[in-house]
Amino acid sequence: MMRADALVLFGATGDLARKKLFPALYHLAAARRLGVPVVAVAVSNWDDTRLRAYATEAVEAAKVEVDGTALKELADSLAMVSGDYRDPATFAVLARRLSETGAVRPVHYLAIPPALFPVVVQGLARTGLGCGARVVVEKPFGRDLASARELNRVLYEAFPERSIFRIDHYLGKEPVENLLVFRFANSLLEPVWNRRYVASVQVTMAESFGVEGRGSFYDGVGAIRDVIQNHLLQVVALLAMEPPVDAEPDSLRDEKVKVLKAMRPADPARLVRGQYGGYRDELGVAPGSAVETFAALRLEIDSWRWAGVPFFVRAGKGLPATALEAVVQLHAPPRLLFSPDGCQPRPNFLRFRLGPDDGVTPGEPPGRAPGGLRAGVRRPPAGLPAAAGRRLGGQPGPLRPPGRRRARLAGHPAAPRPARPGP
Repeated sequence: MMRADALVLFGATGDLARKKLFPALYHLAAARRLGVPVVAVAVSNWDDTRLRAYATEAVEAAKVEVDGTALKELADSLAMVSGDYRDPATFAVLARRLSETGAVRPVHYLAIPPALFPVVVQGLARTGLGCGARVVVEKPFGRDLASARELNRVLYEAFPERSIFRIDHYLGKEPVENLLVFRFANSLLEPVWNRRYVASVQVTMAESFGVEGRGSFYDGVGAIRDVIQNHLLQVVALLAMEPPVDAEPDSLRDEKVKVLKAMRPADPARLVRGQYGGYRDELGVAPGSAVETFAALRLEIDSWRWAGVPFFVRAGKGLPATALEAVVQLHAPPRLLFSPDGCQPRPNFLRFRLGPDDGVTPGEPPGRAPGGLRAGVRRPPAGLPAAAGRRLGGQPGPLRPPGRRRARLAGHPAAPRPARPGP
């Protein structure tokens, strides 16, 4: 497949572009790997100058050491197309801007709300901009199975399968990729990586902030569609999969598919949903919204390796800490040699930190070693309230959101909104 000669960025004024895409394009420019014009498309009534200032601010806010030459290269490569995605004139202007650059093999990156995916793809097809091009579709891919199939149908009308890239940007995080390295480059782990030694697996994405101005987007998605059914299920698959035959994408996908096929359908009785206090007051959120900002569920994988081992998955906003991690807890030892009589043995665990402070931390049971040295336990920082733990069939550590961020836990719909936030 030939290298693309332009990047078309739909949704260029949005949150994903500001936080992830413009900094990523800067890194490509700094590594001298960009080398193509970037045409931004958005509803915002911006010109090239405003776009370049926005991209510059996004890169500088990413807390990276900025190379002025590379940043200027990125800014100079940017061009703006403003217009409604439903208006054919928008795509006519886009076609003209691409023609001016001489591009014939563009990549169309859809960093837009999922409801607009079909609108944009059909607009590209009508103007012939899908011919020889590729398309990148961000998560979430549809709201359910029926909408995902319909989106596939629309994509196939404009692009062949080899030109369609359904991506989850989360998989590009180096700490997530390192899960594969840690598992399959270390023979030490393989003998204990199974139901005989592992008691449970906990995957957590806790965020101390709210929707941060993305209320209208988030209220149409919720925590489950936003991060659990993509980001966190991918982490579960990486932790549970068998060794692939090689490192090619198809081989990795095949092993992850086996995990998902072995996974039981999620049990609604083992699901907890909630909202942080004040969510319905956020800009763009419906006054009576029942969309969850917190969700936790228990999954079971009926494979020879993992049968009987619960996988706890949880994610939420407005929580007391920000933590992105996977904790693999081993079975407790039958007794401890260096503990007082009656002390209950506590299990070891491995914590995979998947955020900026990435790394692997082993945890040990408490006890006093000869010579007065003490080994301590570092418990997972973000657990669940006791009621939620009982509902999931486990007892992860406590989670007590402070003040107005206190979560309202519920089953299927969200709990009624209290008259006022807690103290």
